[in-house]
Amino acid sequence: MSKSRSGNFFEDFRVGQSFQHGVPRTIGEGERALYIGLTGSRSALNTASTTAKVLGLSGAPIEDLLVFNIVFGKTVPELSLNAVANLGYADGRFLAPVFAGDTLSVASLVLAKKENSNGKSGVVYVRSTAKNQHGIEVLSYVRWVMVHKREAGQPAAALAELPELPPFVEPERLETPAYSRPSQVTAVTGFGDLWEDYKKGERIEHPSSMTVNESDHSIAARLYQNNAKAHFDAQLMALSPAGKRLVYGGHVMSICRALAYDGLENSLGMLAINAGSHVSPVYSGDTLSCMTEVVDTYPLDAGVGALRLRTIGAKNVGGADAIVAPEAGTGKATYSKDVILDLDYTVVIPRKQH
Repeated sequence: MSKSRSGNFFEDFRVGQSFQHGVPRTIGEGERALYIGLTGSRSALNTASTTAKVLGLSGAPIEDLLVFNIVFGKTVPELSLNAVANLGYADGRFLAPVFAGDTLSVASLVLAKKENSNGKSGVVYVRSTAKNQHGIEVLSYVRWVMVHKREAGQPAAALAELPELPPFVEPERLETPAYSRPSQVTAVTGFGDLWEDYKKGERIEHPSSMTVNESDHSIAARLYQNNAKAHFDAQLMALSPAGKRLVYGGHVMSICRALAYDGLENSLGMLAINAGSHVSPVYSGDTLSCMTEVVDTYPLDAGVGALRLRTIGAKNVGGADAIVAPEAGTGKATYSKDVILDLDYTVVIPRKQH
């Protein structure tokens, strides 16, 4: 039996196929510190155990997108080692907090696959689910990825019906941690904006930008154990149309989320990834900026509410005020060439004390 681990190509996937990804990973404080170093995250709840304890948690949870990226990385050897690009996400739910010392294991189910018209690749839809050491589900999401065919031009399996995915995670499906006195976070951040202060249709222009360095995105891909060739292999990618390695899209999400701290300081974390598209690639040397629209607001229990947000990331535009956000759902043709990310997600934020 061959011990060559070449990953799966488009032809290898079957609808209904399941993967138990190896190996389980224990997340520690070192991952938190390195993630801050790579993204500049300032999330109040995730960066100080004292803040978390004031809000009623046993300690500071690991940041949601760090969990997401580590879970994603676990799926790469089976799902996207031979990927052209990761295309989008839907129905992502953060189901329980993850703390330093927790061990995560990940499984995936193939939902559908569709060959591209060029005959060289196809798109595979999968649902991935992560559990902690107690068997509790902590994260579940659907993603679709474009994967190279092993033999371009050879006929592939007939099109399977694409999965019906919800346009967003409805409020009743959101899992909210049991906070006590959540509004106390304002004493830590120094900003008083709470759930009632955000209005549907509001635009928030985040003032900071960040340049992606070659070393940063290389270390990030290793931190997440994402060994997809497009991110790891500079020699291979020199022969591609891009001519260089791609920055992993999940890391782009993390950078934009960190930049979006300003204006959303009292957010306590992500509850859902409703939808997302990597509109254009990011490379080393690109400078990222982002703005956020408030799509909707929902009251939740226990003194908190939810904000459904849409963050648009762009590269090399000089600042958030230059970002033009097309109407949601209008397709890639309506994006400017500078837009790199369109992420629809839901966060939890304290409500005012009455």
